[in-house]
Amino acid sequence: MRIVIKIGTSTLTHGTGSLNIRRTEELCKTISDLKNCGHEIVLVSSGAIGMGVGRLHLPGRPSDMPTKQAAAAVGQCEMMYTYDRMFDMYNHVSAQILVSGEDVKEPHRKANFENTVRRLLELGAIPVINENDAVVTDEIGVETTIGENDTLSAIVACCAGADLLIILSDINGLYTADPRRDPNAVLIPLVREITPEVEALAGSAGTSLGTGGMSTKLSAAKLCMAAGIDMIIINGSSPEALYDAVEGKCVGTRFTSRGGADT
Repeated sequence: MRIVIKIGTSTLTHGTGSLNIRRTEELCKTISDLKNCGHEIVLVSSGAIGMGVGRLHLPGRPSDMPTKQAAAAVGQCEMMYTYDRMFDMYNHVSAQILVSGEDVKEPHRKANFENTVRRLLELGAIPVINENDAVVTDEIGVETTIGENDTLSAIVACCAGADLLIILSDINGLYTADPRRDPNAVLIPLVREITPEVEALAGSAGTSLGTGGMSTKLSAAKLCMAAGIDMIIINGSSPEALYDAVEGKCVGTRFTSRGGADT
C-alpha cells in the first residue's frame, strides 16, 4: 500500500520540547520495516517549532511570530538530521519537502508538488513533509496557510494517491466523551460517516506545544473519506501499533466511506 503517516508534536517530543529519542527511534524502525515489506511511506511530521523550543531552551511555545519562525528554522534542522540519521541506519533514504498553502492550492504548484512526492516514492525514498513554518506568517485559517498538519496530512494523502492515512496522536482514537475527563468514555472503533453527532465529540486543541485537536482530525477524515482513502487515528506512544493498522486489525478509530464488516 501507499501509506501516509502523520506524527504530532506531542508524540515526537517530551513536554520540554526536546526530542523523545526512544519513541522516534521506534517510529523510524517500524516505518523502515514497513518499507521492507513493500509499502510506500510518506511521513508528515510536526515538531519543528516544538523541537526548536527545546533546542533554544525557550520556556514554552512562543507567542510572537518572529520567535515562532526562529524556533521552526532551528527545529526543522534538528528534526531532519534526526530522521536522516535514523532512516539511514536501516538503509533507507529520507527527503525533505516544506510546503505552504499556495503549494497545494495553486494548480501548477500543486502539480509540481504531486510530481515530486510521487517520483520520490518511485525512487524508494521516504518523503518527510511539513508546512514551511519558518516563512509562513499568516494565522490559521488565512487562505495562504494550511494551518496544522492533520489537514496537511490529508491533503498529502490525496495528492499522493494514498491508500491509507494513519495519524499518530496522544490519544487512542475518537471516544464517546473526553477520556481524560470521563472514565466512562468508550473508544469508537469505526466511523463510516461524520455526522453532526460525531463532530460534537471533538474537543479542543491538545498540548501547549502542538496546534491540533480532534476537530482537525475529523476535518482530515472528511477529506480522506471524500477521496476514498481510509484514515486511522492511533496512539503514537507505541509506534509498533502501525503494524496492526496496516494489517487491518482493529486498532484506534478507522474512518472509512467504504463498505465492510465492523472489524
